[in-house]
Amino acid sequence: MTGLGRTGVQVTGLGLGAAPLANLFTEVTDEQANATVAAAWERGVRYFDTAPHYGLGLSERRLGAALRDHPRDRYTVSTKVGRLLEPADPPGGDDLANGFAVPATHRRVWDFSADGVRRSLEASLERLGLDHVDVVYLHDPDDHAEQAFREGYPALEKLRSEGVVGAIGAGMNQAEMLTRFVRDTDVDVVLCAGRYTLLDQRAAAELLPAAVERGVSVVIGGAFNSGLLADPRPGATFNYGQAPAELVEKALRMKAVADRHGVTLRAAALAFCAAHPAVASVLVGARSAAEAADCAEQFATPVPAALWDELRATGLLPAQEPS
Repeated sequence: MTGLGRTGVQVTGLGLGAAPLANLFTEVTDEQANATVAAAWERGVRYFDTAPHYGLGLSERRLGAALRDHPRDRYTVSTKVGRLLEPADPPGGDDLANGFAVPATHRRVWDFSADGVRRSLEASLERLGLDHVDVVYLHDPDDHAEQAFREGYPALEKLRSEGVVGAIGAGMNQAEMLTRFVRDTDVDVVLCAGRYTLLDQRAAAELLPAAVERGVSVVIGGAFNSGLLADPRPGATFNYGQAPAELVEKALRMKAVADRHGVTLRAAALAFCAAHPAVASVLVGARSAAEAADCAEQFATPVPAALWDELRATGLLPAQEPS
């Protein structure tokens, strides 16, 4: 277990991202969701990340149900604020436009105000069936920076000072604004999705060095870039869209290098993320017990140094070590 920033909140090196449990792209049953969490738990995962956005609250409900029989002091949960769920009027259709195969019973309303942050957290606790969460992230404030910094962040700081949450931060699919959070606020942790992977190292330029300098922890999401690094092939998904042909070719070349060194590309992808000194945990999404078990197995697989040497020598990774 690793502490987040200077807080007492602890996370395991491998965490479970619970978006797939909320019917991300395709349906998952309650039983499959419960089995996924159980398989992760059996293999030592004690950090679980969710958000109201995921399946219009379904992820939080399923995660809370799956953890209900475990002692609360044995695991860490993070959720997110910034999108309030309001009843749809009229309800109808599905939420596939937002990526989730669930009925569109609610609509998302962006709100990074102090009141919105508290209302969002209260609703999350009710869905999770918990009296507290350990970590709260401002979720995707890309187009709401002014309100997030002026109102949302101070609200989280107040919740932390009151002891309502243990650690605070921001979670985004970009590195630039997260760097601003690290440098200009007193966040404990940032969640950077898809921007520090074998195929995209833009977080290495400023975010990760700033985090090391400031003592801020980084959680990496999207280690497989939403699919391509898990199963490189034509038609694979990269950052939630179809992967460009040149990236498929690059991923296949990386897989060939991994094969030569006796490990999977999945193991290399996870090891790459985990190796940086700023990184406290790597989140992986799983939608079945088999996927959760495989992720844990790959995360525990040693990756030989010679693999990194070959990736750099062939130009598949930058020549210099990430700092």
